[in-house]
Amino acid sequence: MTRTALELIRLTLDPPRGRAWHGGPTPSGAVRGVPADLAHWRPAPGRKSIWELTLHIAYWKYAVRRNLEPQPIPRFPRSPANWPAAPGRPDPSQWEADRRLLVEEHARFSEAVARFDPARLRRRPAPKRKWTYGQLIIGVLAHDAYHAGQIQMLKRLWGTR
Repeated sequence: MTRTALELIRLTLDPPRGRAWHGGPTPSGAVRGVPADLAHWRPAPGRKSIWELTLHIAYWKYAVRRNLEPQPIPRFPRSPANWPAAPGRPDPSQWEADRRLLVEEHARFSEAVARFDPARLRRRPAPKRKWTYGQLIIGVLAHDAYHAGQIQMLKRLWGTR
């Protein structure tokens, strides 16, 4: 892949005016203005909340970034991995901190992609890894679009409950 491919990835990652190519918001935009009670709400037992989706999206930006950075990075601040737990009750200050975590992890991921050597996009982070760096980076973009759509749907469902 070329520098041009990496530039296209970056434009998709950080779209102009904050709107993704499909017209919807980025994950950070989708959670902007969402109150803690909505973020904590589940549409049905066993379903994910906006809060859980937010932490999950932040975690995967972190997880892929670990592969992009030349030096080890600190552990993700929430647990368990993949689906970090939301608090038991809606707490506006904790929700703001977790929403900010998504914004910060996005910025860190975007910076790591900006520094990434495009000549390495077709390489794997380790010999036994299945996916290339390019696939991991593009995977984050697809992951973002998928879960941002879920967040938008949960916001609409909240209004009909």
